[in-house]
Amino acid sequence: MQCIQRRVAVFSAVIVFFPVVLFAQMDSGIMQASNGQSLPPGQQPASMQDSGPNAGDVGQSVKDRMFLRGATEAGIADVKFSQLAMEKTSSDDVKTFAQTMVDDHTRLNQNLARVADSMGITLPKHMNKEDEARYAKLQSLSGTDFDTAYLTLMVKDHHRAMRVFRMEANTVNDPSLRDAVGDGEHVIHGHLVMVNKLAREKGIPMPEHKQGPPRTH
Repeated sequence: MQCIQRRVAVFSAVIVFFPVVLFAQMDSGIMQASNGQSLPPGQQPASMQDSGPNAGDVGQSVKDRMFLRGATEAGIADVKFSQLAMEKTSSDDVKTFAQTMVDDHTRLNQNLARVADSMGITLPKHMNKEDEARYAKLQSLSGTDFDTAYLTLMVKDHHRAMRVFRMEANTVNDPSLRDAVGDGEHVIHGHLVMVNKLAREKGIPMPEHKQGPPRTH
């Protein structure tokens, strides 16, 4: 008797479950048909397929977007800081260096803007809040105090920029962005050489910095 009851229970479960499975299969087929698609035998609907191969592309796209925005903000700040230096410094050497910063970072930002436009990325137009505060602090200084603060800031900013550009260079896939990153890395390295030399000549102690990650390609 118990055996018969168990068979009845199993049979009832199958009756209940089978329409659910059938409906799910029909629903999947309807969705595919609504898109004008027919699936080959054994192929899963797109929503059920593994999206793993695309995950890396999405992650890199987000990383590129963050790099472009951050590098542009930093470039805008370096131009603003250096324009201020050209107004306030009484040192010809500092003024010449500041002019180089304005020219080079304006060009680098234009390069990044062209790449961002081709990738459909909107870039910031102004400094971030942190750089606005640093600008205000610089603005309050004059004479040797200003030169020391400005050159120290340029060393810190360019060491940080070098790390960021090297990290991006290690993973970037887009050819246009890769070229812009390589160009930026070269220019920033040149700026570091210039500002370190200028700081030594003026007796300004420079903080030590960790080396950025090595290039892998």
